[in-house]
Amino acid sequence: MLLQGSPWSFFSGGMAMTKLLEMRQIVKCFGSVRALDGVSISLEEGEVLSLCGENGSGKSTLMKVLCGIYPSGDYEGEIIYKGQVIHPKNIADTEALGIAIIHQELTLVKELSVLENLFLGAELCQYGVMNYALMHYEAKLLLEKVNLSVSPNTLVGDLGVGQQQLVEIAKALSKNAKLLVLDEPTAPLTESETEILLKLVEALRASGVSCIYISHKLSEVKAISDHICIIRDGKHIGTRAADVMSTDDIITMMVGREMKQLFPREDHEIGDVILEMKNVNAWDKANSQIKKVNNASFNLRKGEILGISGLVGAGRTELMECLYGCYQGKYHGEIRLNGQPQSIKNSRDALNLGIAMVPEDRKKNGIIPIMAVGQNISLSAIDQFCQFGVMDNVRESSDIAKSIKKLTVKTPNPDISIASLSGGNQQKAILARFLMINPKVLILDEPTRGIDVGAKYEIYKLMFQLVKNGISIIMVSSELPEVLGISDRVLVMHEGNIMGNLPNQNLTQEMIMDCALAEGVPA
Repeated sequence: MLLQGSPWSFFSGGMAMTKLLEMRQIVKCFGSVRALDGVSISLEEGEVLSLCGENGSGKSTLMKVLCGIYPSGDYEGEIIYKGQVIHPKNIADTEALGIAIIHQELTLVKELSVLENLFLGAELCQYGVMNYALMHYEAKLLLEKVNLSVSPNTLVGDLGVGQQQLVEIAKALSKNAKLLVLDEPTAPLTESETEILLKLVEALRASGVSCIYISHKLSEVKAISDHICIIRDGKHIGTRAADVMSTDDIITMMVGREMKQLFPREDHEIGDVILEMKNVNAWDKANSQIKKVNNASFNLRKGEILGISGLVGAGRTELMECLYGCYQGKYHGEIRLNGQPQSIKNSRDALNLGIAMVPEDRKKNGIIPIMAVGQNISLSAIDQFCQFGVMDNVRESSDIAKSIKKLTVKTPNPDISIASLSGGNQQKAILARFLMINPKVLILDEPTRGIDVGAKYEIYKLMFQLVKNGISIIMVSSELPEVLGISDRVLVMHEGNIMGNLPNQNLTQEMIMDCALAEGVPA
């Protein structure tokens, strides 16, 4: 008999356990919109199931139903866990059952130590007093489980993003998680950090922990999964064994059409040099003894897509922030636009010259989450809609509508919060904002990070349309297939130096990596 108030008291039914998890015919509506339309999935013990689908397909919504973020009664269908129908009312209920979710945006408190984060809200006490010695011992064991060699007393804010991700997983394991949901876990990680995380998932699977893995990186999905489940427009399209699915199979099921090539290259004319940066030096924001950009020089031609590659920390973003006038540390160098020297002290100066930048972190530096989609789109061009201090709201609304249509931003209307859109549609809204100023130079820093293949394809097609219209693009990317698939020319950076200036003709990933790891003389 179950005790009232126990974490198991919201169980009902008595079905014999055959699987770890079944979600049957889940329907979740937001007003008149069906975000989930009869989705069913199942998961065995010690299995890794990947969920794939375009942004807005319903993957995260389904996981929020599973984890109690959307409580029982707020959706139709049933969840069967360990053979019992469960009715969780909140995330605490599912955590008590051993279901834990690691969100794409980490929930750690950076001002607290690793130990304090691991036991936050679940402190170990003895006689009403917190037992720090026991927590320190348990924290060391948890960190060993995730292969993280840091002191439990280290401040989380002093850790890298990959290390913070491992702390989140250790925190989930502290609650005896038997089912771990990982939502885009490698989106902010380097290649080496990603490798560590994937090995950890394999180790967890071997120990009997099941994982539901959400990622747009299909190479990871293929490598880590036992089965792959495809969701499209809130519907379950199909679940197949990972070893019988090709990347093309996954993409076709996700987008509902065959995509013969992910990078839709189009011929375009490249003109004369439009932009030059010479002898750019930038120093670390916190430590002026460390150089982030070292005497870097390059040029950009009209109608060209210039890719910038290199390992994380190579100075790519810092170089672009110097061009855009938004770098927070000390820097200097020469900038010429159409042969004329320019002084760019802030982003407004850059925008006035026709230089726009879509930032790497769209949530932190791109969108204004409390504002509507339309307000976000018109933000940088607001002066265009003012005359004698009075806003022309009719013209603004008309231009917003044209931008939404042109960039196929999927939104019910321009007046809803931009935070409610999928990552890909947020990215397209930010692009729409900067295209409103009719830029000459468009800087795209990691333009497709965290978005699905369908949205990537649309952004690539847009990039080629822009360069055909004479706009010049600088694209910073950590994804070498993207750099090779889109760029006309590639700059490769290493420790603040430009080590290679490579025409994209028979260029390979190995050639780029040779430059990215080079210790020789800058190009």
